[in-house]
Amino acid sequence: MAIVAGLVASFAFPAFAQDATAPMPAHAQPKSYGEGWECDRGYRREADKCLAVIVPENAFATNRTYGTGWECLHGFQEVDDAACIKVVVPDGGYLDPSGKSWSCLRGYTEIEDLCAEVVLPSNAYLSDEVYGSDWLCDRGYEVKGDTCAAIAVPENAFLNEKTHGQPWTCARGYFESNAQCETIAVPENAFLDDASYGSGWTCERGFAASGDGCTVIDLPDNAHLDRSGTRWECHDNFQRSQGRCVLNE
Repeated sequence: MAIVAGLVASFAFPAFAQDATAPMPAHAQPKSYGEGWECDRGYRREADKCLAVIVPENAFATNRTYGTGWECLHGFQEVDDAACIKVVVPDGGYLDPSGKSWSCLRGYTEIEDLCAEVVLPSNAYLSDEVYGSDWLCDRGYEVKGDTCAAIAVPENAFLNEKTHGQPWTCARGYFESNAQCETIAVPENAFLDDASYGSGWTCERGFAASGDGCTVIDLPDNAHLDRSGTRWECHDNFQRSQGRCVLNE
C-alpha cells in the first residue's frame, strides 16, 4: 500500500520532486525563504536553467524574474518581444506621457498614421470634445454639412442655450406657431403667466377661465375662494351639493 501511495505522489507532484533533487544551476542562489532556488539578477529562469537576459538596443534591464527582463526606453516601443523601435511622431503630434505612442495636438486630427490640420469653416471654433466633431459653430450658427449657417431667429424671439432641438425661444408674451412667434391674446381680468404649457395667461383672483376669457366667479352662500383664487370651496361644516354649500348633517 505504501508503494502505491508513493507512486501516486510522484505522478501528482512531479515539479516538486524535480526541484528537490535537481542541483542548483549556475547563476542561481537559494531562495531567501522556502525551498528551492532563484536566478541571480540579470538572469531569468527557463526550465532548470538560468539564462542571461539579453537587453536589446534602446532598452534597459528591469531586474525582474518574470517577463522578458527588460523594457524599452522612453520614446521606444517593443516589437515581437525582441526589439525596441523609435516611436515616430508625425508633424502636428506629440509623444504620449507613456513614451510608447503618440497623439495629435489640438487643432489636428488623427488620420491613419498622420495628424491632419482641422479645417475650420467660417463662424466655427475648435472643439475640446474627445469624441464627435473637431469643431463647433459659434453662437447664432448651426451645423449645415461642413459649414456653419446663421440661425434664422423670427421676430419676437431670442437664441436659447439648447444644444438640441429648437435653437430659439419666443419672448415673453408670445407663443410659437408655424416657426413664428405670435402675440398671446390676454383677455380682460387676466395676466400673462410663465408656464411652458397652456394658454399663456391666468385669470385674476375671483375670475375663472371660460373659453377665451375670464368670467367672474359667482360665490354661493357659505363659500369662499380657494388658494388658486379661480375656484371656490365650502366653509367648514358645509359640503358641496349641486352648486351650493349645504350644512353637514
